Amino acid sequence: MKLLIVRHCEPDYEHDSLTEKGWREAELLAQRLTKQEADYYYVSPLGRAKDTASLTLERLGRTATVCGWLQEFPARVEKPNVPGKQTIAWDWLPQDWTRREGFFSAEQWADDPVMQAGQVGQQYDYVIQQFDALLQKHGYERDGRCYRAVRPNNDTVVLFCHFALECVPLSHLWNVSPMILWHGLCAAPSSVTTAVTEERRPGVASFRVTSFGDISHLYAGEEPPSFAARFCECYGNKGERID
Repeated sequence: MKLLIVRHCEPDYEHDSLTEKGWREAELLAQRLTKQEADYYYVSPLGRAKDTASLTLERLGRTATVCGWLQEFPARVEKPNVPGKQTIAWDWLPQDWTRREGFFSAEQWADDPVMQAGQVGQQYDYVIQQFDALLQKHGYERDGRCYRAVRPNNDTVVLFCHFALECVPLSHLWNVSPMILWHGLCAAPSSVTTAVTEERRPGVASFRVTSFGDISHLYAGEEPPSFAARFCECYGNKGERID
């Protein structure tokens, strides 16, 4: 089975939609995805993800199942750099999160007092439970740190969602702390991540990512990637955000 995890195109957060550039990205994304029609489509309930999916689905004459758990990872905490304020749990300054050894552990990262106060572990577990339920529906049942291929198949499943959210199931597939993915990876708007099952022995499957954050469709359409996913390459660079 193939999982295609698509991050929404450049967002207009104020209106929970897409910017003008985001719609151009969605058009190029649709040109790509319609060349490889999938078997199943799922989408976040948020407008920017639905808009991203809309052009692809319209061209294929398909619909997507809306899944509440695919919305952007909602957990909020009070981080050291913004005391007294609740902000997203998955974006920390490097000098803050890297000092906490537990954040590097798949078993301990959610035990950090800040994460516990924001009930981040519970929200993570909810997404994982829903993700595993989806995989089970499609023939793959979690068994320890791998999956039992109950009904092995070559289906393609597309998830239209959000960056922080996509790092949650990926961390589960890789059996690592999501903090490493949230801070070590960058998926540009409209990017496509592909994870494919490998069944090297009968009935035992694992997932391997063959490409992460692929935006080749943008380059093919001569559309520059959005900077919305990143922070400044050098401090003080004009037009590049620091926070």
